[in-house]
Amino acid sequence: MTDAAPIDLSLYRPNVGVVLFDDEGRVWLGRRAKTKGPFNWQFPQGGVDEGEDLYAAALRELQEETGVSTVTLLARTEDWFTYDFPEGWSSSKAQKGWRGQKQVWFAFRFEGDEGEIDLNGHLPPEFDAWRWGRLEEAPGKVIPFKRATYAHVVQAFAQYAAPPRGQTRRGWLAKLFGG
Repeated sequence: MTDAAPIDLSLYRPNVGVVLFDDEGRVWLGRRAKTKGPFNWQFPQGGVDEGEDLYAAALRELQEETGVSTVTLLARTEDWFTYDFPEGWSSSKAQKGWRGQKQVWFAFRFEGDEGEIDLNGHLPPEFDAWRWGRLEEAPGKVIPFKRATYAHVVQAFAQYAAPPRGQTRRGWLAKLFGG
């Protein structure tokens, strides 16, 4: 057994992610604008401004990307989750020298009406479509280099999600956590 070297978090762009749950335990998934499928669905996420509080950043990103502001905080992750950009990734963030992103994730309950959702409220839009889905399907819908992070997010917030049809909450959580 070897000890892994600690990750130098200064190489990662500070970011927040949001999992928005409806009252049935489904999650909001957005299809990234101008991005070919099939792995173009994700949760709202975005950068943290210099000196910005992480909770405030999560609320700001959620509102900018979805129009949603009527929410209740359920939970947040304590540690940073990181992912690396793939070699040759040509995003503006990679071009600025970031190795990847470090993220703190927030779980919110949507308390508003779906009419509040507005993908064009902040231009250019991040998403061109949205839908309610199952928490555990998210890792299979996101771009592959983010999948490990999404798997951690599923485990972190599973208690707020609805179990799949035909499964009890206890059985589903045991399956998710290998118990």
